[in-house]
Amino acid sequence: MRAAAAVFALLGGPGASLIAGGAAAEPASSLQQNFAASLTALPAEPATVSGAFYVPVYSSVAMTPGRMRADFSVTLSVHNASESRPLILRRIDYFDTAGARVEAYLKEPVALKPFGTIEIFIPVKDVRGGTSANFVVEWGGSGEIAEPVVEALMVGGIGSGHYAFISQGRPIKLVGGKP
Repeated sequence: MRAAAAVFALLGGPGASLIAGGAAAEPASSLQQNFAASLTALPAEPATVSGAFYVPVYSSVAMTPGRMRADFSVTLSVHNASESRPLILRRIDYFDTAGARVEAYLKEPVALKPFGTIEIFIPVKDVRGGTSANFVVEWGGSGEIAEPVVEALMVGGIGSGHYAFISQGRPIKLVGGKP
């Protein structure tokens, strides 16, 4: 499915252990440590292209209005789709349902190796984002570079039912300006 589409899958049995998690989101400082093998030095040449992605995510979903809520872990993945050029990540911010920033994951820009990937993990018990949270990922690159792939996987369940769905990032484009 295309951007922001959800694909539901029943995960039964042993896969249920995948949804266990701590109470807080991964600290911003651990991103560089956890994915050091995916990172490289920032390019010396200035960025000539840039963009941003909006990624809707759901740390909670109302199953019955006002009565039952399912909480989900969230894994945001940012993939450098270029085979030859580093991707500069300038910003990865997490926002709640009201639009308030919950967490900023980059203190300074980092460069992702060609075909490299980094992930942000929000545990199932961290419901700070609410029912309609989102990430904003700003990126840049030098020369001709493939547009990055940004998506989120949500996993959780109620009782014996376990669910997983994805949400693909959408490029942020300004519309409605003067012709």
